[in-house]
Amino acid sequence: MKLTLDCVSTGPLFSLPHTSGLAYLLSKAHISYAHLPLEALVCEQHHLAPVPDYPIAAIAAAEDGLDVGNAYWLRAHPVHLMLQRDSFSLSEPCPLRVTQEHAQAMMLTLNQHFKQDGLNFCLGDSGAWYLTLAESPQIKTALPAMAMGKNIAHFMPQGANASRWVSYLNEVQMLLHGHPANATREQEGDVVVNSVWLSGGGAMPAPSNMKVGFDCFTGDDIFYKGLAKHSGVVYRAVSTSLQDAILQLSKQSSVRLQLAYQTMLDDNTFQVLLDGLRTKKISQLVINLACYEQTLIARIKPIDFYKFWRKSKPMSAYLT
Repeated sequence: MKLTLDCVSTGPLFSLPHTSGLAYLLSKAHISYAHLPLEALVCEQHHLAPVPDYPIAAIAAAEDGLDVGNAYWLRAHPVHLMLQRDSFSLSEPCPLRVTQEHAQAMMLTLNQHFKQDGLNFCLGDSGAWYLTLAESPQIKTALPAMAMGKNIAHFMPQGANASRWVSYLNEVQMLLHGHPANATREQEGDVVVNSVWLSGGGAMPAPSNMKVGFDCFTGDDIFYKGLAKHSGVVYRAVSTSLQDAILQLSKQSSVRLQLAYQTMLDDNTFQVLLDGLRTKKISQLVINLACYEQTLIARIKPIDFYKFWRKSKPMSAYLT
């Protein structure tokens, strides 16, 4: 089985020592870097073109209990913008976790305000936030990974209607400021939702006849479930453990697996991968490790373990 793991680097991952299982795997791998966020790389590999955005929202919404029809969809992640000395930055995590009750209350306020503008905020079954429009907004958006921790002024909507959409976002921030749901979040020690981050805009694309190179997807992200259906690929829910997943998927020829970021910090995860490669249950392992606006791509085959001269390095040597 060929196994492709999609995962997101986190702060603690940067400080992993050279003795970690992940560092050992990377020491034997062929390393390259794609100057694309992970979501963009996944879209490119599945023949989804940015026109001008990758149509992530529509593909996800179609599997999230929403009728996408021919409308234009955007993800509207609930986020916290952090005030820096002279700018605002997009803070992690993105999106924030928001209870259904609070999400519905915020969306009610937003929809009442923006109804006359034709904007409609929707909540998916997964808890994801979306914004739907009758027609294209004539803007290009930035994936959140590109803006994380940076001055958001450089990542605001671009295009013919950019000024209108920046104005909309300013209105969103005013509506959320002091919202009763945010007051409750503060009392409970949660970060307030003070804006939304728009990305992944587009109408539902037509299915592609081009082969994607995978015969099975597994993950807990609604976009992966939607992408599997759009690509005509089998989707399976995440197993309780990576070891169980490898056993259950062993008859598949090529699997794309979304690895939860919590799992990345468990060294047992990489011991399972090492064992799978050494026993040749995994004939090839590809790790797509997201690092904000770029993605580290590590390709490893069982024969690579014979490269004894390659020494392990701390993760900081790979993630910059």
